[in-house]
Amino acid sequence: MAPKQSNIFKHAWVKPYLQQNKKLLLLVFLLGTMTFICASALMFTSGYLISKSATHPENILLVYVPIVLVRTFGIFRPVFNYAEQLTGHSFVLKILSKMRVRLYQKLETQALTLSNRFSTGNLLGVLADDIEHLQNLYLKTIFPSIFAFILYIIAVVALGFFSIPFALLMALLLFVLVVIIPLVSLLANRKRMIQMKSLRGELYASLTDAVMGLSDWKISGKQQTFLTAYENIEQQQDALEYEMDSLNRRRNLLFQIVVAVVTLVMIAFAGTSANAGEFAHIWIAAFVLVVFPLAEAFAPVSDAVSHLPNYDTSLKRLDAIEEASPESLPSAKEQVMKLKNQPLTITFNDVSFKYDATKQNVLQQITLQFQQGEKIAILGKTGSGKSTLARLILGALTPTEGSVRLNEHDTALIHEDIADIVGVLEQKPHLFDTTVMNNIRLGNVHATDEEVIEAAKKVQMHHYIESLPDGYNTRMQELGERFSGGERQRIALARVLLQDSPIVILDEPTVGLDSITENQLIDTILKTLEGKTIIWITHHLAGVDQMDQVIFIDQGMVHLKGTHKELLSRSTRYKRLYSLDHPMI
Repeated sequence: MAPKQSNIFKHAWVKPYLQQNKKLLLLVFLLGTMTFICASALMFTSGYLISKSATHPENILLVYVPIVLVRTFGIFRPVFNYAEQLTGHSFVLKILSKMRVRLYQKLETQALTLSNRFSTGNLLGVLADDIEHLQNLYLKTIFPSIFAFILYIIAVVALGFFSIPFALLMALLLFVLVVIIPLVSLLANRKRMIQMKSLRGELYASLTDAVMGLSDWKISGKQQTFLTAYENIEQQQDALEYEMDSLNRRRNLLFQIVVAVVTLVMIAFAGTSANAGEFAHIWIAAFVLVVFPLAEAFAPVSDAVSHLPNYDTSLKRLDAIEEASPESLPSAKEQVMKLKNQPLTITFNDVSFKYDATKQNVLQQITLQFQQGEKIAILGKTGSGKSTLARLILGALTPTEGSVRLNEHDTALIHEDIADIVGVLEQKPHLFDTTVMNNIRLGNVHATDEEVIEAAKKVQMHHYIESLPDGYNTRMQELGERFSGGERQRIALARVLLQDSPIVILDEPTVGLDSITENQLIDTILKTLEGKTIIWITHHLAGVDQMDQVIFIDQGMVHLKGTHKELLSRSTRYKRLYSLDHPMI
């Protein structure tokens, strides 16, 4: 086994579970070893019985004992095999259940910001692939490798009773089967295995995220772009699979050649020993046939060891979730309260970010600065990196390179308390099946009824709410279904006003609204948030003429930056996009 992979068995997701279930693990090894011992004994006694019967024994009693032994080992081999599989799977299921509980507990602590740090596809990949994949670490790697090592020792020791030189020769040949070929297979396949795991994870994540965001693909008209990219990844995966299959076929051929050599050497040894009178000729077949169950036990080791890089990748993804746990970042309540009373400057200093170490940057070398009270529009098509920019401001993401700061403080270090500074109005705000009063009060749980009503007045919802049968005590129903899209956004805006944060991020708040409602909502937002820093994230240009800065993000980089008038005068692309949203101009 490769030295680089030896730490897998000391890993925090492996070693504790081995220690907790060591008695059951020892039972698995005992039963598995007995399975192969019975298989070897079955072949040995069968060879002896065949040879003895061929000599025409004068009395059936001369072969009665080997007949009984053949039947005994023939019965006990499947019995031990079944018991070993039953015990092994019980062992693995106990471990997997504990792993799942541990993982879900970690995810639970990150529930509010989880989707900001990991894509949906990556999370589902960890839940559906990595945890399940780790069962193969035990069933297809640890168990076969240990069985092979134990049988290797038993075989060499047993042969040593007949001939020490021959035992050493067989130790060398079997060492090739148990260690050398698996090690070569691991080294040859390691890079390909890592690439394969990465590609499979990328396929899983991209397909899941594409399904979850199907409407965005339709709106952007980039369905074919996604399909082409997906097919390219599949082609890379197919090419890797072909290379690995070719290598595995050559490895298996080499394995069979070595087994053939071992068989010929055993025939030569048995024949020579029989001729020398060390044992009778009827033992020749018995010795030779033992080679085949040994080969059967050694055969899975090469494939098992070559998959170690896969387990290493899965363990790293599990570690990433643990390391990203919110409790790992210190609370900074006092710093946040000081910041709230200061003019705030948001600074992106040469920021790059990617969600996964194997993927390309979502953002690349972004350098920006937003001053207190500025209104900034961040434009770009779906997947360009706009929302990632917002999550970096919220501190829910940590830059891969560079820094995002509020004045002199990294946002990632104060993200637990950043809601006191940054409010968010989303495309689909979270409204609950409780009263209108309670839904607005979520912005500030200590607000009085009068303050809630004042916030509703500012967003022009007071008279409508009062006209309802139960007024502010009207239940909104699940997800606010009682109200229209524009009304739900206004109620969410009232909540943001009640929060009274100096910075407000507007993440596509007008998507899905008709143009009249959209323009009315934009006017309400800009009027009620006067004096606050507004960061407007959108993929179209409604309302950008009222912004102080317009920033166009494409493929993770800033492509256009300036005021609305500046960009109209010097950018043909911007002018064309603006005319599409304002056809009368």
